[in-house]
Amino acid sequence: VQLVESGGGLVQAGGSLRLFCAASGRTFRVEHMAWYRQAPGKEREMVAQIFSGNGLTTYADSAKGRFTIARDDNKNSMFLQMNSLKSEDTAVYYCYAWITVSGYGAGYWGQGTQVTVSS
Repeated sequence: VQLVESGGGLVQAGGSLRLFCAASGRTFRVEHMAWYRQAPGKEREMVAQIFSGNGLTTYADSAKGRFTIARDDNKNSMFLQMNSLKSEDTAVYYCYAWITVSGYGAGYWGQGTQVTVSS
């Protein structure tokens, strides 16, 4: 199973970006999904997460009101809509998913996509 991200790039402060993540591989089931980010010199932090079934979402305080996470279970994918971007949002963003394959669950990470917000 692989997670592939896309959608990062360079944007001016106040602008928007949408990050996209899709899981691919052999028969699997995607459970919990989340976006993390890591800025230079800082620890990786969770930005937003979404649960399977009820679709419950939670956000880091820094993302509330500006970011929206959503998933498409038919396509085993999710996206992160980021609005009103700030320079402090600059980081490498990682897709994470808990995936079950043949009854065994494990966490998977995407390769990361760079988001740079210029002030």
